[in-house]
Amino acid sequence: MQVAIDISPLESGHSVRGVGFYLRNLKAALEKGFSNISFTFFTQTKNIPNKADLVHFPYFDPFFLTLPWLGSNKKTIVTVHDLTPLIFPESFPIGIKGKIKWMIQRYLLKKVDAIITDSNSSKKDIIKILNFPEEKIFVAYLAAAHHFRVLGKEGLKKIKEKYDLPDNFLLYVGDVTPNKNLPRLIKAVLCTNVPLVMVGKALVNENIDLSNPWNKDLKEVLELAKGKDQIRRLGFVEDEELVGLYNLANAFIMPSLYEGFGLPLLEAMACGCPVITTNNGSIPEVVGDGAYIVDGESINDIEKGIREVIGNKSLAKKLSEKGLIMSKNFSWENTAKETVDVYTKVVSS
Repeated sequence: MQVAIDISPLESGHSVRGVGFYLRNLKAALEKGFSNISFTFFTQTKNIPNKADLVHFPYFDPFFLTLPWLGSNKKTIVTVHDLTPLIFPESFPIGIKGKIKWMIQRYLLKKVDAIITDSNSSKKDIIKILNFPEEKIFVAYLAAAHHFRVLGKEGLKKIKEKYDLPDNFLLYVGDVTPNKNLPRLIKAVLCTNVPLVMVGKALVNENIDLSNPWNKDLKEVLELAKGKDQIRRLGFVEDEELVGLYNLANAFIMPSLYEGFGLPLLEAMACGCPVITTNNGSIPEVVGDGAYIVDGESINDIEKGIREVIGNKSLAKKLSEKGLIMSKNFSWENTAKETVDVYTKVVSS
């Protein structure tokens, strides 16, 4: 079998985390575990080999023209990680241009041979929003990278000193989109005396247009955090240091209103960091019984969860142990195997 995979996201703004993270880890696992398959990696459709049995586009954005039309002579698979902006249209207004692009992308997506997605939650969304045949949608869970693990105390001192971290703190890692629910998180944290350390490029990016409706929550977060020493915004952090932050934190908190997967949850659990989160979207599939669950729409309940986990060492230890066990159910080897299973089904159909 000869498979061509689009790696153009690795040369764009998606190269660092998110889609870039998915693509780099999937590529490495496919090349390592499936020497019987001939892989071609391309950045332009003109470079797709004529002899390719299958083309895989590992990224889909409903409001950008990310999915080309190859005609009916090539079998095509697309990874649709999630459809968050379409689930919360009031929080992600798209305008006329966005609607036109979505019409085009939706039309092209309905012509593909199969869709791979990150969770059963996302699969249900794709069926509901696209009316795409359920039998052509396949779930391939993501995984934390191998370096997300429990570390000894020796290597953590340097990271703690570099960022001048307190002895006790909560950690948040991720974007500041409306589904992340960060304004409520910060309001809840400010009701406690627990510092919150926040990692994410958007949190310190001065070039972001705060008048854009998609950045409404970011604008509110910056206003809430202004002048508050309790809220620490680190911006982007390299993976090696991020592993250290997960190991140093008393708990990782992500009170999302929706997730298509929620990779930072898995990273935190793999590092033995107790997790506080919600049961929205795909989150129950990722955390199982390895997290403290709060109501993301209740500031009081988020605050209660923080106090419970930070103030109860026995509970925190139990969450850490359960999270570690749960995290072992996910691996890039499994992701690659499930992806190849889809390749095989599509090519043989």
